[in-house]
Amino acid sequence: MEIGQVEAFVAVVTFGGFRRAAEALRLTQPAVSARIKTLEGALGVALFERGQAGLALSAAGRALRPHAEQLLRAVALARQAVHDLRPSSGGALQIAASLSICTYLLPDVLKRFQAARPAVMVTVRSGHSKEVLEMVLRGEAEVGLARSLHHPAVETVSLRDDPLLLVVHPTHPAARARRARLEEVADRPLIFFDRGSSDWTLSHGLFRRAGLVPNVVLEVETIETAKRMVERGLGLAFLPQLAVAGDLRRGALVEVRILDAEPLSRSLDAIHPRDRSLSEEALALLRVLRATVSEVDAGRRGGRRRARARRRAPR
Repeated sequence: MEIGQVEAFVAVVTFGGFRRAAEALRLTQPAVSARIKTLEGALGVALFERGQAGLALSAAGRALRPHAEQLLRAVALARQAVHDLRPSSGGALQIAASLSICTYLLPDVLKRFQAARPAVMVTVRSGHSKEVLEMVLRGEAEVGLARSLHHPAVETVSLRDDPLLLVVHPTHPAARARRARLEEVADRPLIFFDRGSSDWTLSHGLFRRAGLVPNVVLEVETIETAKRMVERGLGLAFLPQLAVAGDLRRGALVEVRILDAEPLSRSLDAIHPRDRSLSEEALALLRVLRATVSEVDAGRRGGRRRARARRRAPR
C-alpha cells in the first residue's frame, strides 16, 4: 500500500467519482483508476461498487475509509512540519468541507488555486457540517466550508445562498405544472438523503409544520445518489441548489416551486477560528472561493434569463 494509492482512494470518496478526484489530484482519470486498482489488488478486495445509483463504497471500502483518512492526516502533518522548516516552501493548507461542496464546488476552486499556487500542498477532509465545524475547532483544518454554520468560536463568511430546491425529471408528471401545493407534494413519491443531517431535518420539518406526512419512497446516503434516482424518474427530491444548478440550466432536471410553503433557506459558508490569524495560503483560497462563487452565480443568472426568454418566444 502506497500513499499515492491511499490519496487516490480518499479523493474518489471525497469528490464522489474518478473524474472529479483526478481533477483535484491533478492526475489523469486512468492514473487514478490504476492507483485504485493496484490498491484493491494489494488488499485483495474491491473498494467500490457500481450500481444503478452510481459509484458507492463496498463494505471493505467503508472499513478502510477512516484509517485511510487518519493516515493522510498524519502524512499532511509530517509534510507541513518539513515545509515549515524551509523558507522557500510553498506551505501547506488543510481544508474541511461538507460532501456537497467537495463534490460540486471544490474541484473548480482547487484547480484555480493550484494553478496560482502550485507549491502549496492542500489536504481536504470531508464530513457533515457539524463534523467540519469540529475539525476547525480542533485545529485539524484551517478553513471549513459548509452550509449555514455559526459558532461563537469561529468567524463565518457567507459566500452565497444555497437553498434546497424541489426537483424532478422533465418527463415526470409533476414537471408539467412546475408548481404545486405542499399537500400535493406530500402525496408524490419523494426521495430523501442522509438521514439525520440538517438537510434531512429541514425537508422533514417543512411537512411536519404543515401537519403532513411525506410519501418517502427512497432514502439514500448521499446527494449524488438522490440526484441519480431523480434522473431516473423515481421521484422528487429536495436537493441543494449547488448540486443541481447545472442540471436545471441544461433542462436535465426541473424545479417544482411550492406555492404555500417558505423556501428551505441555506447559505454556503467559510469558517475559520476567531483566535487564530489566517495563513497567506488560506487567505488566497478565500479569494479564489469568492471569485469562483461569483462566476457560478453570474452563470446561474444568465441561465435564468435565457430560460425566461425561451418561454416567452413565439412558437
